[in-house]
Amino acid sequence: MSNAPLVDLSVHHKPVDFSDRIALGFTKMLRFCADTFFAKRYGHRAIVLETVAAVPGMVGATINHLKALRRMQDDKGWIRTLMEEAENERMHLMTFIEVAKPTLFERFVILAVQWVFYLAFFALYLISAKTAHRVVGYFEEEAVISYTHYLAEIDEGRSPNVPAPAIARHYWKLPDSATLRDVVLVVRADEAHHRDVNHGFANEIGGQPVDAAKIAPYPVHADELDIAA
Repeated sequence: MSNAPLVDLSVHHKPVDFSDRIALGFTKMLRFCADTFFAKRYGHRAIVLETVAAVPGMVGATINHLKALRRMQDDKGWIRTLMEEAENERMHLMTFIEVAKPTLFERFVILAVQWVFYLAFFALYLISAKTAHRVVGYFEEEAVISYTHYLAEIDEGRSPNVPAPAIARHYWKLPDSATLRDVVLVVRADEAHHRDVNHGFANEIGGQPVDAAKIAPYPVHADELDIAA
């Protein structure tokens, strides 16, 4: 895809305090589990991980919504941003379900992991919103790496470059000739955007500088998500 969004693959937030180190260590542990369980089955990995990835945005939006109501103050746009992130990650899931059909066992894993992660992340956000956003920032750093590896698998012929699902073509406004490779490119760009936004949120909470100019560009998405199956 000639107009694929550029993604800076070198971005990594270096831990500056104990909170950051906890977030990075937790992320590396989950990455090890994903690598062990899925190996190079990137389509199936995406199905489970995107289910998890759609949780933080909804949790953050809910807690910030309630906080804004309690304090009777503006949310500075955080709620809409986090809701969009949750919706975007859900669309990633819906796309990869069409690419790699989940098995009954993987559906069970999704159910179990989602409940455990939701409760854990909700508790973490209440205890330390900064750490929670840093965790998501590191999650998305790993997602960018995973999708870069997925692209290599496709380019080197180890994963078939099948036609892009209709839901993906609609959501990212891709041409009818789009392939899985085009989908992975825009999904990776989405993850890079979420990476930079969440690191920015963590920095803002922690009183660290936020450079809006360095936030990765967000691919264009459809205004209406509901399409005929």
